[in-house]
Amino acid sequence: MIERTFNPDTLISATREAFAPVLKAQQEGFKTLERLARLQYAVAGDVLESGLARIEATFAAHTPSELMNKQTELQSQLVEKLRDRMQEFSTVTSEIQAKFSQIGNEFAAKAVHAKKAA
Repeated sequence: MIERTFNPDTLISATREAFAPVLKAQQEGFKTLERLARLQYAVAGDVLESGLARIEATFAAHTPSELMNKQTELQSQLVEKLRDRMQEFSTVTSEIQAKFSQIGNEFAAKAVHAKKAA
C-alpha cells in the first residue's frame, strides 16, 4: 500500500501559482484606480484655480469690458487645460486597456499550459 503524506507547502505553492494572474490583475487594477483618481484630482484643481482666478478678476476689474475680456481669457485657458487633461485621460485609458489585455493573454496562456500539463 502506498502512503502519501500531506505536504502543505505543495498546496500553498500550487494555490499561489493558480491565483498569480488574479493577484497581478488586482494589483494593476489598484494602480489604475490610483492613476484615474490622480487625474480627476488634477482636473478638479484646474477647475478650482479657474474659479479663484475668475473671482480675483471680478474684484480687480474696473470696467465691464475689462471684466469680460479677462473672463474670456480665463475661459479659454480653462478650456485648453481641460483639453490637455482629456488627451491625458485618453492616453491613460489606452494604456490601461493594453495592460489588461496583456494580463488576459497571460492568464489564458497559463490556463492553456496548465490544461496541456494535466
